[in-house]
Amino acid sequence: MERRNNLEIISVIIVDDHVIFRKGLATILNEILTIKVVAESSNGHELLDVLKTKRADVILMDIKMPGMDGIEATVKVTEKYPDINIIALTMHEEIGYFNKMIEAGAKGFLLKKTNKDQLEEAINAVFRGENYFAEEFVISLNKSVPASLTANVKISSREKEILEFICKGYSNCEIAKKLGLSQRTIDGHRSRLFEKTGAKNAPNLVLYAIKNGLVKP
Repeated sequence: MERRNNLEIISVIIVDDHVIFRKGLATILNEILTIKVVAESSNGHELLDVLKTKRADVILMDIKMPGMDGIEATVKVTEKYPDINIIALTMHEEIGYFNKMIEAGAKGFLLKKTNKDQLEEAINAVFRGENYFAEEFVISLNKSVPASLTANVKISSREKEILEFICKGYSNCEIAKKLGLSQRTIDGHRSRLFEKTGAKNAPNLVLYAIKNGLVKP
């Protein structure tokens, strides 16, 4: 891990097919003392090539790109480099991709109109292993949340704890190890969370958690 003035440096790769946006974003990020842009790519194929020789803590991933888009790239990176945290860069009209990017392994969402402070906050959050959802994104997302997920039901402290791990992308096996419980117990809690919230999959559970303030946006 590189250090600068005795501070831990977070290495970042930017993946976006618009050169001007990518270069501008890199310039802004390199002004932050604790962040260093180590590489740029214009699509998923280039990113996978870059990762053969470069390592990053965080990837800022555009969704719509030619060749290999952000969804496919996120799946491949998450499978091969599970320690890398991915933040999706989205436009308002791309919010419909939320479920696919969560399923692929993204840990955060930022709108492309974001500012420097929010960029720094998001990168630091996912680097710590947390999720990060920009406030503007959450507002837009909430407008499209299925009605079945909007009712705030009673969730036990243990279920909330498990829900937080699910939102961070942990598998039932990983959650069981962290909590010192059997996987069968976690399976049961997870099933009850699906029943209580009306969620049909893990992304729906994340939606529920965001909507009801159970995870920090």
